[in-house]
Amino acid sequence: MADFNLTQTFMQILGTNSVTSEVLASLVLFVFVALVGWAIYFIFNRYVTYWAQKTKNTLDDDIIDVVKSFIVIAITIIGIEFALSPLSFLQPYRNVLDTTTLVVEVLLTAFALTRVSNVIADWYADRAENNGKNRNHLVFVLKKVLQAIIFTGAIISILWVKQFDLTGAMVGLGVGGIAVAFALQSTLSDFFSAFSIYFDRPFEIGDFITIGQYSGTVNNIGIKSTRLKLLSGEELVVSNKELTNASVRNFRKLEQRRVLFTLRVTYDTKTDQLKQVPFLIKDVFDGLERAKLDRVHFTEYGDFALKFEIVYFVNSSDYREYLDIQQYVNLGIKEVFEREGIKFAYPTSTVYLKEAIQTVPKKEPTFPIAE
Repeated sequence: MADFNLTQTFMQILGTNSVTSEVLASLVLFVFVALVGWAIYFIFNRYVTYWAQKTKNTLDDDIIDVVKSFIVIAITIIGIEFALSPLSFLQPYRNVLDTTTLVVEVLLTAFALTRVSNVIADWYADRAENNGKNRNHLVFVLKKVLQAIIFTGAIISILWVKQFDLTGAMVGLGVGGIAVAFALQSTLSDFFSAFSIYFDRPFEIGDFITIGQYSGTVNNIGIKSTRLKLLSGEELVVSNKELTNASVRNFRKLEQRRVLFTLRVTYDTKTDQLKQVPFLIKDVFDGLERAKLDRVHFTEYGDFALKFEIVYFVNSSDYREYLDIQQYVNLGIKEVFEREGIKFAYPTSTVYLKEAIQTVPKKEPTFPIAE
């Protein structure tokens, strides 16, 4: 082998004994690996880092910083592995050393992958926080899940490389996994629904949403449930599974609100006044900046009123602002209708009574009979 040839070369050239030659060969191999590793690190640090600095985001810079630190550790471990190979007195422990080195290298790689995954998760969380959203809880759980998956894969890889019999272990894990899955079916469903909410983002913390008959602000998105602060003041706890299966109305994404309402005027309103109604309502909306009138139409002869349909848009998702605008419109319409003498209709009914003439039958006159 090359390492033992190097030992023999030192013995022939320097005339040293075998132990001294093995130590010299060990040092030379370590220095050689260190120089090669230093060259790789220099190229990586010089060119890859320079390329990353030219990008707009900081994600690649953070990943490269993590990778650089692990390159140094990996070079040191590989150098030690090569340096120990010429030492003949370690040959009885070769299997133990090879197994130890393999375990250290695989676990180091797994640790590096977890660090990179953490950097990516933190970068994503920072972007969410810059948008005013707090996702730290789910990010923490996501990190732990990824770490568990990576280290489990690392341990299985070590057992597979060393050719351990994994049949019994895999069968046991499979049966145990099925039992746990059945026992925690509801909890796991909520758990995966939480990640569905996290990545799909139908709503976020701070959003005002409606679920069925409940409306409130999202206070917290947990692993098992989501908490809403209802308008009435109390807190509503809803399971994540129920949320992913329900129809959710998210008012944060409401950029323009369409409002439709109906006015009813009395039947005794004159035709000229009816023709003026659309123009009167248009004058009311001319004083509004955050609302735009779409249409006003005389649509129907109702049972007790003439109906006008009004549609307008509010350029805001704020419910209070919508109510303020609707109040302004209602008061404005009331004011112009009073000025023009147009009366609002209310449910009335007219009863027509027909006079009934009663006919009394004539009686025949009677005369007294003389006795």
